Amino acid sequence: MELLKQLCELFGPSGNETEVKEFILSYVRKHSSSWKVAPEVLHGEEFQDCIILAFGKPRTAIFAHMDTVGFTVRYQDQLVAIGGPGAKSGYHLVGHDTLGPIACTLEVNKENQLFYNFGRAIDTGTNLVYQCDFKETQDHVTSCYLDNRLGVYSALKVAETLENGAIVFSTWEEHGGGSVPYLARYIFENWHIRQALISDITWITDGVHPGQGAVISMRDRNIPRKTFIDKIVALAKQSGVDYQLEVEGNGSSDGREIQQSPYPIDWCFIGAAEENVHTPSETVHKHDIQSMVALYEYLMKHL
Repeated sequence: MELLKQLCELFGPSGNETEVKEFILSYVRKHSSSWKVAPEVLHGEEFQDCIILAFGKPRTAIFAHMDTVGFTVRYQDQLVAIGGPGAKSGYHLVGHDTLGPIACTLEVNKENQLFYNFGRAIDTGTNLVYQCDFKETQDHVTSCYLDNRLGVYSALKVAETLENGAIVFSTWEEHGGGSVPYLARYIFENWHIRQALISDITWITDGVHPGQGAVISMRDRNIPRKTFIDKIVALAKQSGVDYQLEVEGNGSSDGREIQQSPYPIDWCFIGAAEENVHTPSETVHKHDIQSMVALYEYLMKHL
């Protein structure tokens, strides 16, 4: 879990993912020589802060968003949410401005307005995130930002054995997206990829339980193509890996932008489920992490 811990500690709210990008690039440079296939690494100004890893002859792409929820300093001591963070008075927030490092607390008034409590004024426009307190037990991992650093972690573990495929690290997902359209265009025009798996984190519900395997989402606010979902479920059954099925009417992911793009790319959301979504103490069962990685490895070989 050391890699996951390092990922969760990275600063990377929507629109400010550079630190995460540089960590992934450094990790790939250091470790890819020992992977089954060394990928082509695509990044640069034309990709903004996104990264594409291309292995062999890609048929299917894994999308994993790098960004997190957080807060932006407005004026005086006011805060504005980035995405949909959980907000309770007393949450510890961290960041950095022109005067140095910041470690402050979140304050929420009766009107649900957000403020910071700190010994000095913080520069307007500064981004703040939850302070990471990574905890591991025999069965569970608890930390802020398992959504979606766990999705990134899973993709990097799958990269170790991936022979043919693409891994796409995207940005802005928590705050409405924006990078997936040009990323989808690139993978379609360069490799004619028409299949995508969304490596992201969902939530525990009355039908999804911790410790029972990774979740295959049959729909959320968006509805993927049924024939593709049926294909994924059939392969999951063949794999022997524990999995669960999810049906929801809310929530979204990079799959939404793929579906709304002008490219005929099928998609399916597959990920571990967590408790305490978008809080400093998101919790995931380790068996579900293992199932997520194993299921992705199988699907990328057989799709």
